Amino acid sequence: MKWLLAQPGGPVVVVTPRRAVPSEIITLLIARPEVRHHAWRRFSGGYFDGQRVLYAWPDRKHLNDVWSVEADAIAVIEWGIEETAEWIEDVNPIQLLPGQTLEPATRARVALEPMPNGIDDILEYVAGMAAGYSTGLKWNEEDKLKADMMNRPDRWAPVTVEQVRAKCRELGMRADDVDTVAGFLQRRKDGRRFNVRSSYRTFQFN
Repeated sequence: MKWLLAQPGGPVVVVTPRRAVPSEIITLLIARPEVRHHAWRRFSGGYFDGQRVLYAWPDRKHLNDVWSVEADAIAVIEWGIEETAEWIEDVNPIQLLPGQTLEPATRARVALEPMPNGIDDILEYVAGMAAGYSTGLKWNEEDKLKADMMNRPDRWAPVTVEQVRAKCRELGMRADDVDTVAGFLQRRKDGRRFNVRSSYRTFQFN
């Protein structure tokens, strides 16, 4: 909180899972007249633009709300190390740890190995469609993916969920969309089937 208040920028916003806050120090911050407090319900990351944000105990889904937003500063209080480790790897933020501050790491771009059976082309198409919408992937593009995964299991069998996730990240897809696409493949590898609308039930990518 000291770090956040020291940053220049817009008003301070505190976001917590519920209106009740089990932290005395965060409660004191919320009590300041210039600080606004929101719970997760009916609140999204788009409200972060132009503000300084304290985001307390988000799960993976809510961590995705801070992906690529145009806030002046964001401080995230972790719920658990495992829950946020992958998100930290993707976003590469400043990390404020007990007694030390870790600056963003300098990372070389990693060239991904091409995937077989046209999967790279499919993901590039999906990423391009998702980029055209402010809210990310639409239901019809999701249904196309789900239908292809069921109708062409041979296409997807050789690739891993992590390969698909890495490609989606490389293509700049939103965190929610990366989780959605990787989640579809994980479900198929677990032997589960999808409900697909009749208009796309027999769909296959060329």
